[in-house]
Amino acid sequence: MSSLDLSRQPYMDLPQFTWFKSQGIPASFLVEMAMTVRVVHGVCTPDGWLDLDPDGRSFITFEQDNDCVFWCPATGELTTWHHRAFALGEDNIVNAGTYALDGYLTIYRDPLEWLRDEGRGIVILDWSRAFDMLRDAPRILCAEQILPLYKKHMTPRHLPELAVLTTPRRIAA
Repeated sequence: MSSLDLSRQPYMDLPQFTWFKSQGIPASFLVEMAMTVRVVHGVCTPDGWLDLDPDGRSFITFEQDNDCVFWCPATGELTTWHHRAFALGEDNIVNAGTYALDGYLTIYRDPLEWLRDEGRGIVILDWSRAFDMLRDAPRILCAEQILPLYKKHMTPRHLPELAVLTTPRRIAA
């Protein structure tokens, strides 16, 4: 896999900015995005990796602490560079402000809905890790369209094998 140097990639251009604005993303958040979000071109491989290709589709990048997430608005394709990220916005899971004043961690079904809410909440990328990553969240608000996925994955992957230690009973003489 080649290395990824986002500093060499362009920022969003005016047509992309205009498209996002037409999709209901607040202008103030779009200005923030325009200064941080880069655009790469590539092709998603069948095994879920992104191959950089100057003739490929445009992917919007979201830098995470341990990975980079790529989203192609034209196709909805969503992938990561190292396959380490659990969710877009995963910092919101442990952010006390997310739950302040009886707030909920919102799970969105796609990046566009997440962006409309200015990057609050999350978009899950790896459902197999949902239980481990979300079990300590005090309150979750889940988009109805992904509720079956949520219910399916919010169970422990495995429970430990259990044995019961019995204590022999003594009979009084």
